[in-house]
Amino acid sequence: METTSLTALSDQHLQNARASSTGRSAATVYGGQQHDLRQTLVAMRAGTVLGEHQAPGEATLQVLQGRVTLRAGEESWTLGAGDLGAIPAVRHDLAADEDAVVLLTVATDRTAARANQDV
Repeated sequence: METTSLTALSDQHLQNARASSTGRSAATVYGGQQHDLRQTLVAMRAGTVLGEHQAPGEATLQVLQGRVTLRAGEESWTLGAGDLGAIPAVRHDLAADEDAVVLLTVATDRTAARANQDV
């Protein structure tokens, strides 16, 4: 089994985000094009917003450091370090209320998509 230190990766990417003109830094921790599961670590400097977007599948957001606000339509949820939330299957955005690092987990249905391509 391959392991990754989320603590070390979080610290590294938060430093990168603080130095970046975009205020963000991200890395795929697990998954990619050939997998049905993808986990991405995203570090955001306070005040940074990931603009409105649609999730490509079922998704959760785990806050590793800091505090963020997830907004979907008229609803919003504030999550802090240690919190895990399911991302609604509607357009949403994410704002860093303070320097923050989150782990985004997305389950895509690539297996079904590949099966449909074979038909």
